[in-house]
Amino acid sequence: MEKIAKEFPVLRKSNYLNTAVYGPLYDSLIDWRQEHDLDFILHGSQLWEQTLKVLTDTRAAIGKFFNCEENNVALVYNFSLGFNMLLEGLNPKRKVLLLEGDYPSLNWPFESRQFDVTFLPLTSDLENKIEELVTKEKIDVFAFSIVQWLDGFLIDLDVIKRLKKNHPDLLILADGTQFCGAATFDFKTSGIDVLGASGYKWLLSGYGNGFMLFADGVADQFLVPSTGFNAAHGNFDNKHTLRLAKKLEPGHLSSLNFGSLKFSLDFLQRIGMERITEQNMLLSTKAKEALAELGLLEKHILERREHSTIFNIEVDKKMFQSLMDNDILCSQRGNGVRISFNFYNTLDDLDQLLKILKTRT
Repeated sequence: MEKIAKEFPVLRKSNYLNTAVYGPLYDSLIDWRQEHDLDFILHGSQLWEQTLKVLTDTRAAIGKFFNCEENNVALVYNFSLGFNMLLEGLNPKRKVLLLEGDYPSLNWPFESRQFDVTFLPLTSDLENKIEELVTKEKIDVFAFSIVQWLDGFLIDLDVIKRLKKNHPDLLILADGTQFCGAATFDFKTSGIDVLGASGYKWLLSGYGNGFMLFADGVADQFLVPSTGFNAAHGNFDNKHTLRLAKKLEPGHLSSLNFGSLKFSLDFLQRIGMERITEQNMLLSTKAKEALAELGLLEKHILERREHSTIFNIEVDKKMFQSLMDNDILCSQRGNGVRISFNFYNTLDDLDQLLKILKTRT
């Protein structure tokens, strides 16, 4: 991984524990983006067909990376836009289960459309409570982030799979922005009906790209009104026959933005998602053990068997400033400081963090 880490200029000047805010760009991606823009400067509209090919290739790459049919992949500029368009087509009379403190762009769209919403707090036995509540309250829709943005709480995806098996009519919607790219994931066997994600964090693709994945047979649950000429591939005859994924692509899409996503998917595959997953599991395990020993983690995190690489540590603003002064990039979130490791981080990075944390009084 050391050779790969050299691709990231930000790692040369800091201990970057902030992927949960922004996945850093890297040298080979910047080279590709510069070449892309130079082509447009020189050739302009002559590259129209090339642009369409980039977008088609990106859908195919996303489908292959996450095991989803290409026709069920929608390219969206970010999760928030795609999710809001999608919910415009969902019957607001359906009963929805959400998690307290989940990402606002997941929870707020349900609240603003006045769905009948029930909230569950995060507890160490969350999955049991989800299963109980879905049965007891006859929940129609369960929407959640696979990894919680504030503290890295990781939802057990095996339970989600079981939940779908036991409740086949339950519509399961997931935000994978803090998860996709950090670990291997098979959408087709996950039990999730719709997965959305932005690409600027763990997928290392910069701003302005993301996707929505749809399971087979889920389209008839959404009457999405959004449309546009691009959704119809510029063909008037397609106006009334748009599939769900295309309805989320009403206008022209950026080959720079989505080409960057494809480039990074290829980059991650060359490294190997199994290898990335293994490194991130190691970082998560070692970090959790060390932070627990320092008494910096909340009870509902300590009692979990597995966790992501995101942690919220219970330290004050003075310690946050000390971390930043020592070139450890992190963020203030909730009542503490959020740190996040990715495969390009090392155990030395963890040791540097712990050294500073041990100076607290």
